[in-house]
Amino acid sequence: MTHGPVVLKVALKLPLRECLDYLPPPAPPIEKIMPGMRLRVPFRRGVRTGVLMQTSTQSQVKAAKLRQVIAVLDEQPLVTPQHLELIRWAADYYHHPIGEVVASALPGLLRGGELNTPIKPALCWRLVDENPGPLKRAPRQAAIVELLRQHPSGLFSEDLSQRLANWRKAMHHLVAQGYVETVVAPARTEPPIACLAAPSLNPAQRRAVQQIASSLDHFQPFLLDGVTGSGKTEVYLRLVEKVLLAGKQALMLVPEIGLIPQTLERLSARFGQAVAIMHSDLGIQQRLAAWLSAREGKARIVLGTRSAVWTPMPCPGLIVVDEEHDSSYKQQEGFPYSARDVAVIRAQRENIPVVLGSATPSLESILNAQSARYRELRLPHRAGSASTPSLKLLDIRAQILHGGISEPLLAAIAERLERREQTLLFINRRGYAPLLLCHHCGWHAACARCDANLAYHSTGERLRCHHCGHERKPPAACPTGHANGLIKLGQGTERVAEALKARFPEVRLVRIDKDTTRRKGSMETLLQQVDAGEADILVGTQMLSKGHHFPRVTLVGIVDADSRLYSVDFRAGEKLAQLVVQVAGRAGRAEKPGLVLIQTHYPEHPLLVSLLRSGYGAFAQSALSERRACELPPYHALALLRAESSDSEAPMRFLKQARGAATAGLRDGLQVLGPVPAPMERRAGRSRAQLLLQSTRRRLLHEWLEHWLPRVEALKSARTVRWSLDVDPQQL
Repeated sequence: MTHGPVVLKVALKLPLRECLDYLPPPAPPIEKIMPGMRLRVPFRRGVRTGVLMQTSTQSQVKAAKLRQVIAVLDEQPLVTPQHLELIRWAADYYHHPIGEVVASALPGLLRGGELNTPIKPALCWRLVDENPGPLKRAPRQAAIVELLRQHPSGLFSEDLSQRLANWRKAMHHLVAQGYVETVVAPARTEPPIACLAAPSLNPAQRRAVQQIASSLDHFQPFLLDGVTGSGKTEVYLRLVEKVLLAGKQALMLVPEIGLIPQTLERLSARFGQAVAIMHSDLGIQQRLAAWLSAREGKARIVLGTRSAVWTPMPCPGLIVVDEEHDSSYKQQEGFPYSARDVAVIRAQRENIPVVLGSATPSLESILNAQSARYRELRLPHRAGSASTPSLKLLDIRAQILHGGISEPLLAAIAERLERREQTLLFINRRGYAPLLLCHHCGWHAACARCDANLAYHSTGERLRCHHCGHERKPPAACPTGHANGLIKLGQGTERVAEALKARFPEVRLVRIDKDTTRRKGSMETLLQQVDAGEADILVGTQMLSKGHHFPRVTLVGIVDADSRLYSVDFRAGEKLAQLVVQVAGRAGRAEKPGLVLIQTHYPEHPLLVSLLRSGYGAFAQSALSERRACELPPYHALALLRAESSDSEAPMRFLKQARGAATAGLRDGLQVLGPVPAPMERRAGRSRAQLLLQSTRRRLLHEWLEHWLPRVEALKSARTVRWSLDVDPQQL
């Protein structure tokens, strides 16, 4: 350790767990160079952009060998000191390279290091002529006009994209005809508070708002445990209103992009247009503009998915994590962080409350509430006149199935069609069939790059791997030449939709899955059809299982509840219970009662019986008892060391050496299990294996990881594989 001139510790996007040391540039003066600024620095034979984390007079490198910063790219820090501390915490907790954590917290355009990143001016469209004449032959233009009538102050491009797909060409015609004007608006105006009258609250909602509002001046985590349709969103809106009136900002997280349009609609209708949207489908300019708008305090509300948790806000007042149980909050690739957990730590550091809402809280959050780390608030009844739907198991053993649908379920659908009510059928498989099989010889279509089968998709006649994306045309015959023996086994959304069309030829059917929502705005368009009553039956995957409000849906059918009953994942039961309750919650959300029919070959299965008889709360308590007995989370802490390589033997070789380095310093309360091949050993042409680390105490695990990881990095075999550490893994 050397002492001497001021040293700048810079985080670069590299697989390094430490910052790199540099000497300050000739200009500007050192007192004007502050943590949070971007610096252009030399690295090896090239140039990189990094973020200054701190200044020091100490370095492990001799001053004579330190290189000088080339340029300072910002006049002011991009992020606050509190934000940098959050980034440091995340890098330490997840034991992840600091530069990659910093990169996750910045928009893509800022990572590149442009001196003056160009930001295109935001365009706002306003209606000039309230009565533009008949537009029957131009339905998209008519839809735009109706939207602009509802928002006389105008709509920004991101607002229009959230509400309507493929709107730009129609907008061009409206502008050319003089019906609409385009205004350059560099920033949104200050929103009026409570633009739309709020509905009355029931007693449970009122108590929740009062208790959370009393903690707006300090850190307090709340678990808002409310049944589906209980009005959790209205509680969020009341709290956001109080935060805005106090001159502060609110951050609201949702687990999936598909939930943003309806949430944005409610926020915009209630509070005006000061909502910054943050999610991965935004263009790089849109994302940067929203990030800067939030950072400068112009956007009073930030709404987004997982990555929005890093959005800077100068005056934060509240964080809301909706559907907090959802596994989408855990990043699986790259930097494996949990946005829910980061949100709690951020709220603690900002000294503000955080609300975790769910109808099916995670076992971790339930235990935190029982341990008084979180304050639990319950919404036990549906809001308004809506009643809790009835749940019933359909025993489909020995029954004839039509595209996976039983006769009792088809009869229930027919009743809803006669009453002009909507039905939602849930099956968590896209495509037509998960397996193409030769009936004569048993050959099946498998992915050449993964240990997985190719799913058959009738649209476009393709075989696709849902893991690596590989696809090809189906063969005319199996390899042994049985041209007439190929059969399609199992059901996906396409097959279910086909069976429904065969039984009900005139039905208006909407299918919502990854295949039908690939194009930007397509999800919003399909949901608009459902909301407008232009669909009789919805068929969809997990996209439809949470958060959506379908007031006309009175029947929900879960086509295949058995797929998660028997799994190697210890969380499978929890995920299935959450899924059943969440999907069931889409039924009967208005005046008409709802019915949920669950098809199963195992009607006596304890999980299903317990869930239907006693509800999710009783299931959760039983599951917690099992987890405690088996020494599993949330009572024990886990970390998973993963390795992969194109060399089939390299991952196991590396992990065996890593285990050897682990057992040398193993302490009581720690276990190392494995290594073993990953559940899907080969994926995208690479072999995968993993090593599980288990501890009775979380602090003990982290102290030991600090001691062990440098040994792992020093292994020669570490350079022959791609490896990563996942703290608190959600998938094993």
